[in-house]
Amino acid sequence: MIKAYNLGALFEPSLGGDTLALIDCRVWDAPKRYSHRQIDDLANACARGLLRRGLEPGDAVAILSSNSMEFIVTYLAVLRAGMIAVPINYKFPKDIIEFILQDAAAKHVICDDVRRQDLTTNLPITNLDATDASGFEALQEPGDFEVYRPSDTDVAMVLYTSGSTGRPKGVPLTHKGHIWALKGRMSNWPFTNHRLLVAAPLYHMNALCTFLFGLAAATSIVLLPEFDARRYLQAIDTYKCTWITSVPTMLAMVLKEEDLIETLDFSSVQIVRMGSAPVSGKLWDRVKAMFPGANVMNVYGTTEAGPIVFGPTGGKPISEHSLGRQMPEIDLKLVDANGQEAEEGVLWQRTPANMSGYLNLPEKTAEVLTADGWYVSGDVFRRDKHDCYFFVGRSDDMFVCGGENIYPGQVEAVLVSHPEIEHSCVVPVPDDIKGEKPVAFVVRQSGSQLTEDAVKQHAIAKAPAYQHPRMVIFLDELPLAGPGKIDRNGMQTRALGLWQTQNN
Repeated sequence: MIKAYNLGALFEPSLGGDTLALIDCRVWDAPKRYSHRQIDDLANACARGLLRRGLEPGDAVAILSSNSMEFIVTYLAVLRAGMIAVPINYKFPKDIIEFILQDAAAKHVICDDVRRQDLTTNLPITNLDATDASGFEALQEPGDFEVYRPSDTDVAMVLYTSGSTGRPKGVPLTHKGHIWALKGRMSNWPFTNHRLLVAAPLYHMNALCTFLFGLAAATSIVLLPEFDARRYLQAIDTYKCTWITSVPTMLAMVLKEEDLIETLDFSSVQIVRMGSAPVSGKLWDRVKAMFPGANVMNVYGTTEAGPIVFGPTGGKPISEHSLGRQMPEIDLKLVDANGQEAEEGVLWQRTPANMSGYLNLPEKTAEVLTADGWYVSGDVFRRDKHDCYFFVGRSDDMFVCGGENIYPGQVEAVLVSHPEIEHSCVVPVPDDIKGEKPVAFVVRQSGSQLTEDAVKQHAIAKAPAYQHPRMVIFLDELPLAGPGKIDRNGMQTRALGLWQTQNN
């Protein structure tokens, strides 16, 4: 069980000690290995170095870098020193990055050399790749360190939302809340015999919380600098990973590498954990076929309310393709359009990891946090007779066609059930009679000559007629707005333009 009181200090000598903690594959042909003790010593040295540079507990420190040992060590150091870590999506446009630095009141920036080239800030910078006084090695001041003891309300990190519905929103998260979340994930400890693969970006909760779990559980972690489908597959085979983590889009891309898959051994994989986006039944079945000996799971969590609220609890098997049942110490309810609890509705969550409110956004906070502590997720779920939960769609993605509610996710699941369709994205376009009509973007399987009419007929045969797409647009791939998230806003703008062109 975790004894830590600071989220950045999870090292337990009797558990981790000198065992392997990290294989850093930033340079694929020259990976670097670090023990749990080495990571701990480096984090202490960097925490001392940050304080030496004049930073104080409560100061915000931004991190702008691809995945690496240096990212993890400096992140842990910031927390150990009582400062607030602000990992930033380095794929954001420059103006958004500058906005986040101001919004979070950052006092220092830690970045790698690639990101350093685009930074125009006047803030002090540590360049993780530099060899001079601004570099990672110069930041270190080896020695013992007394870890900062946070209060129950002290913020450990501010994670920013993807910005898919406007400017990114800062989500302050406490040490106490996320240590509680870690304890929940470690309820089936020990995991020390596992080797985790992490390729999603560490600025996102999916990868960051997985890494923290790996440190707390004294596992070894294989870290890729960023996701690459072929490197991901090669890492599983080379390092005999037992536990692979991903967002569903990543595994969908991996499955396309058929030539490489045939040459590699994946028999080491015992757990496949997907998160941050819905998983179609087709993808689920293909993943299970690729890893026949593994326990395949999809997990749901929000940045605002903690990483996991569903799981295989209750001592009984969970319904196929579900997210599982309500986890202990968590309050959940589904609320319908009339404000009543129901078997299908918007998920309300109340957990010890709930944020206290968006950073500098009291009006946005009031929209999603109730006075008695519920976080209103905006995600619609249904609960079956076995108390298992299934994702239906986003309430703000829903549109009305001829008086019928349409959740894009439901139509997308129907389309993807066609054997020649890999992915789909459904968005509405305005209609004078129906109000709105569905338009579908479709990615066909390689070599498929599937026609628009065949897609429409498949939808009509498998779902209510009002759900079938009135236009089908074929793409080679769907554009993403964040880790595993389809750029629906961009798709809707594109669909509207094509719809108007066709109907004028």
